[in-house]
Amino acid sequence: MTKGQTGVWPFFLAMAIVGRGAEGPTRRPRGDVVKGDAMKAIRRGVMLLGSVSMMPFAHAADFTAQRSVPFAEDSIVAGNIKRECPIGTQLTDALVRFASAGGHRVELVETLDTASGQALKLEFHDAQSAGNAWMGHRKSVTVKGWLYRDGQQVAKFVARRNSGGGFAGGFKGSCAVLERTVNAIGKDVAGWLNNPVDGGQLGDLR
Repeated sequence: MTKGQTGVWPFFLAMAIVGRGAEGPTRRPRGDVVKGDAMKAIRRGVMLLGSVSMMPFAHAADFTAQRSVPFAEDSIVAGNIKRECPIGTQLTDALVRFASAGGHRVELVETLDTASGQALKLEFHDAQSAGNAWMGHRKSVTVKGWLYRDGQQVAKFVARRNSGGGFAGGFKGSCAVLERTVNAIGKDVAGWLNNPVDGGQLGDLR
């Protein structure tokens, strides 16, 4: 045995002592006991680490919100916007994305339950789609929101964004420009969640 090998065997010997069963090692030559039992102990350790690494981690959401934002009963929104532009899901997609960047997890659900946890209720109250690609876009969206904690309303806001289409707006359709407005509102709401001031006015209302 070389000088470099002498420091290795105590480690394998310890592994063999820990890894052997209650009945003790079988009567084999000492070298075989050390090698065989040490390898079994190492394999068991590798299998244990592998099983732990494959376990799923469940993280509770910071907030819940409805997957598709509904239109308020008294909202003023043209029928073609409701039919043709998926702004309800585009808004929540933006909210989830920007909230995650800010360290919050928003879980989207089909039916919002405000009775437990932190629930964010959102509604469209206005959406305007004036103009077009040739005459110039004049789009706007207004959203109201209420934050609930275990059934109690703790804060509310109203957010509005206007858009003329931005860069290359003349090449964009009406729904694409409306998507710009709800993306901006999603970012505004995500920022509000960091400090949910009651009665907040967001976006172009500031």
